[in-house]
Amino acid sequence: MTRLRTGIIGLGEVAQVVHLPVLEAMPDRFDVVAGCDISPTLLELVGDRFGIDKRYADPLEMIAGEELDCVLVLNSDEYHAECTIAALEHGQHVMVEKPMCLSPREAQAVIAARDAADRMVMVGYMRRFAPAFEAAKEQVARLGPLNYVRVHDIIGRNQLLIDQTTRVERPTDVPPERLAERWARGAELVRDAIGDVPADVANTYRLLCGLGSHDLSALRELIGPPRRVTAARQWRNGLFIAALLEYDGFYATYETGVDEQLRFDAHLELYGETASTRIQYDTPYVRHLPTLLVTEESDGDALRRSVLRPNLKDPYTYELEHFHQAITTGIAPKTTPEDFAEDLDLFVEIVRAVQETPR
Repeated sequence: MTRLRTGIIGLGEVAQVVHLPVLEAMPDRFDVVAGCDISPTLLELVGDRFGIDKRYADPLEMIAGEELDCVLVLNSDEYHAECTIAALEHGQHVMVEKPMCLSPREAQAVIAARDAADRMVMVGYMRRFAPAFEAAKEQVARLGPLNYVRVHDIIGRNQLLIDQTTRVERPTDVPPERLAERWARGAELVRDAIGDVPADVANTYRLLCGLGSHDLSALRELIGPPRRVTAARQWRNGLFIAALLEYDGFYATYETGVDEQLRFDAHLELYGETASTRIQYDTPYVRHLPTLLVTEESDGDALRRSVLRPNLKDPYTYELEHFHQAITTGIAPKTTPEDFAEDLDLFVEIVRAVQETPR
């Protein structure tokens, strides 16, 4: 099997808890030869823990200085597009964590760079690689005409769960000016996408780009994009959102928020006339917790309920296996930049619906 020389950009939380352990368990597919982070502490501690020999403070130096087959872009959202385009220009395939970028202009720049380089870009939507999600796609056709769809994602902050289960190095040596630059860059990209908006509306957009991108991307794959967003609200400074999405013959509701409770409640449920099916996710930061498919169906006077747990294999493993296959066989990846651009369009539409609500 082809072993890909791999570079990692960003050695923070998600890299430590998820990507590096998964890559370490796939030595026949990936050889992590280089890593990059702006924190010297992370470079040393994470590099030592995972045996990463080549270490860089600047992602562009790593991209230009190493002969890499592929790069995983796991750093802050504000730099995803820049790093992705740089890797493409050096002939490297890219898997970029969601969100791929923060503005439609950046999305088009990534697509143009990919086409010019004739390389592959895949967006990290691991929930769509869970076997229970794939099984749900088959169930949807059996439900018949849909009456209602509910997308629910109310979770506690990731760190609350991570700190109970995993050791994560959290650096304190990032220069304050770099943090200020990051926030300024993010604010400019949000303005580029949705204009000059109040801070709570900007927060709404950032939550959609982050947590919301999982939910709405999965919704689109299951039943397609909505005809329009008929209403949307945000509160708690943009940390909670509710939206009503219109489809042909039915509506979908979307509700999301982040709080301080030690729980993770994320599911997508589809209701037919006599049956319903629910994809129930658990936190990806505690590895190998299963994604379940729960189906309820009327059977005469009875209600039949079944729970499918296809296996305990991590959705991130399926995702990285798919990434490897796309590079080595030339198949189109499931989650493309164009696919993510559709999400950005929907995020903007939800924000516009929020702005139409009297403040």
